[in-house]
Amino acid sequence: MLLPNFQNHLARLSLLLWVGISTAAGSGCTKDAATPQAATETPVAAPETRLVSSTLIGEYSPGQLAGRVSEIPIAGALVRYPIRVYRLTYTTRNTDGQNVTASGALLVPVTPQALPLLSYQHGTIRPDDEGRAPSYYSQSSEVWSAVSVLASTGYVVSAPDYIGYGASKNQPHPYEHAASLASASLDMLRAAREFAAKEKLTLNQKNFLLGYSEGGFATMALHKLIEEKAAGEFTVTASAPGAGAYHKSAFADYILKSDEPLNFLSTYVWVLDTYNRVYSINRPIPYYVNQPWAAQLQTNLYGDVPGRPKELFTPTFRQGILEKTDQQMLNAFRDNDIYDWQPKAPLALFHGTADDYVPFFNSQDAYNAMKARGATNVTLRPIPGGNHFSSAASYTLQAYAFISQY
Repeated sequence: MLLPNFQNHLARLSLLLWVGISTAAGSGCTKDAATPQAATETPVAAPETRLVSSTLIGEYSPGQLAGRVSEIPIAGALVRYPIRVYRLTYTTRNTDGQNVTASGALLVPVTPQALPLLSYQHGTIRPDDEGRAPSYYSQSSEVWSAVSVLASTGYVVSAPDYIGYGASKNQPHPYEHAASLASASLDMLRAAREFAAKEKLTLNQKNFLLGYSEGGFATMALHKLIEEKAAGEFTVTASAPGAGAYHKSAFADYILKSDEPLNFLSTYVWVLDTYNRVYSINRPIPYYVNQPWAAQLQTNLYGDVPGRPKELFTPTFRQGILEKTDQQMLNAFRDNDIYDWQPKAPLALFHGTADDYVPFFNSQDAYNAMKARGATNVTLRPIPGGNHFSSAASYTLQAYAFISQY
């Protein structure tokens, strides 16, 4: 067992983690439901040395960590070790294949024992709220309370900012672009391992992957990348992605066929803008979006839009996707379909059955496709009646119970 008395404290830990995830959800993680990934092959290889710099943000005692969740009196029973939090900068590749300096937070328990690495992929962060990225280690960040408590139980947590935040904030965030989310997360793990060697921290070679919403999508993409292209460096011990939009092609059809209002269309516009840029489709916003919203989005891409797809999106765009004639965007969606592959390591798919941001079929389709390919270590973990927000608590409870087996 990795966590002492884990089963006894699991329910309490889930409450703590839910505090962090639900806080993030209010400004991004939960608003992220739609779709996102890449259409061009992003080079995986980066310079041999990834780590550029490391800066100690602070060392925090068990008492301080417990104080961050003081509304939950039994928090002190969960916190085991002090943690040191570092801001790492490292080299990775952008969507155009160029080297950029990215950043992330590394949470290190203060103990001499060998510890596992856990890669934590955060949920959606709007560019105008980028201070919530892990490397800032702000009180509004997902890593401040929930993930810090997790680290203190005995995990070295690698939390990438992704491209577009922190050290790379001058770059646009490639929202829901699978290749760059995965490569930025993998290069952060490489930098974390280099840091551990430099600081003589002992890692036990176990590697866990977690994340919810955009973080779930990034977790799935990272797992796939490691097993297919970096298996000589890392072995995934277990991963638990939650509520990710893994089947982008089907998600596009779902949205563009809908007659009902959808809550997440402002973030879906962001997805389209990312693919339009990353795949060099380079159409103007009015190709995708009707007026007057097109003009508004050209000023503020993250502004409010109507909830009905037929009101927001132009007939030309909708017809091209639904009638399968828009090959450029259809190829972009397919390039970000990460549901159909065969994982080797244990993988548990968590998803609320009533998710109104990222529909449950994304996880169901992934499970069906993986089983059809012969995967033997994949399980589907529905959260009955849970929507994108309410499922966060159950996700944390079940996901940490799942990885604790390993």
